[in-house]
Amino acid sequence: MRNNRKAIWGWAMYDWANSAFATTVMAGFFPIFFKQYWSYGTDVNMSTAQLGFGNSIASLFVALMSPLLGAIADKGSARKKFLIFFAYLGVLMTASLFLVQRGQWVWAIFIYVMGIIGFMGANVFYDSLLPAVADENNIDYVSSLGFSMGYLGGGLLFLGNVLMTLMPEKFGLPDAGTAVRFAFISVAIWWGAFTVLTILWVPEEKTDKRSQGAKDIVAQGLAQLIGTFREFRHLKTVFLFLLAYWFYIDGVDTIIRMAVDYGLSLGFEANDLIVALLIVQFVGFPAALVFGKLGQKWGVRQAIFLAIGIYMGITLWGTMMTNKQEFYILAVVIGLVQGGIQALSRSFYSRLIPKNRSAQYYGFYNMLGKFAAIMGPALMGIVGLIARRLLMPPSPTPEQMVYFGQLASRWSIASILVLFLVGAILFYLVDEEKGKAEAQYLSKV
Repeated sequence: MRNNRKAIWGWAMYDWANSAFATTVMAGFFPIFFKQYWSYGTDVNMSTAQLGFGNSIASLFVALMSPLLGAIADKGSARKKFLIFFAYLGVLMTASLFLVQRGQWVWAIFIYVMGIIGFMGANVFYDSLLPAVADENNIDYVSSLGFSMGYLGGGLLFLGNVLMTLMPEKFGLPDAGTAVRFAFISVAIWWGAFTVLTILWVPEEKTDKRSQGAKDIVAQGLAQLIGTFREFRHLKTVFLFLLAYWFYIDGVDTIIRMAVDYGLSLGFEANDLIVALLIVQFVGFPAALVFGKLGQKWGVRQAIFLAIGIYMGITLWGTMMTNKQEFYILAVVIGLVQGGIQALSRSFYSRLIPKNRSAQYYGFYNMLGKFAAIMGPALMGIVGLIARRLLMPPSPTPEQMVYFGQLASRWSIASILVLFLVGAILFYLVDEEKGKAEAQYLSKV
């Protein structure tokens, strides 16, 4: 069933479906609505801590469980079943946000955490189905197609929801707060409805035709996971790639997360940041497809190196940015490479792993993805503090405090170059042909 057009579109449409949660809920409305509505009357720093802990708990849970869930899904040929379970858990939780009333921050955080678990958990099994719908010659483009559809689908619904909040009366709603709550309902409907196409159109290769009980599947999955840790001594190429991926994707995620804060520190308005987010979405749609074709024609390794190089340029540019026009241009450049580096990393990894255990190995891949953006913010914080101490003169004037404080911040952003540089060096050492040979050997064991 590989390279079947219907299966490929069914697989890509799941990215179209679930990206609505990533844009409208995670990146767009939830953080703002949480501070202004659900955590109303709470100290700003306390509400930030509440939201931060919620994100951390959800990410840590999925990161730790992904490899085990992947191993279980592989043994029971249950990748689609797990995808359905986690996807509709996310759908249900997203719809439930509509019911949370002002001041009920505990319920808001709990439902949000469960929604993130659904979103991230389903992605493990969505990624693992990629080798089932595309062969090696087509996998780079298909992976990029998924990301491009995600950018387009998530961006279109987010645009509609932004318009609904800016002009609620045009949609028959009394105010912007009600519009945001209905936006959560729209995400649930969008996510749930388009996931049906993935369920109906995407096949799943059976790895074990014997009828097994749930206990047997779980026990075999756990045993396989333990065995995989032992296999890593035979999978040096996979380990090296994952290490390289961890470094450079940490840089990517740090820029994504810090861009908004940096824009706010420069005095940009919230609407400016929403415009920048929409720019990334709509530029990312065609750019991801272009990178997929580039991976096919030019080579996936070269295309990933190109993306890393552009991100290094983005980081340098960020240290010198002074106005919102530059911020918009930066959003365009990020949109050009963000989906490409994510898509090609996913498809490159598929060449290095045993095909009959893709869910499990993508569990490890997603685990590292969830742990990304750990080193970057810490590195920025440490460099910023050191630079501030070294640059700030004794008894500074208020003007000197502002000037040298901003200069220290720019040095902290520049430190992210280290992550891209280390990631590029490690990726250069990855031997793709050796990795394919290791994967073929373990597929037969």
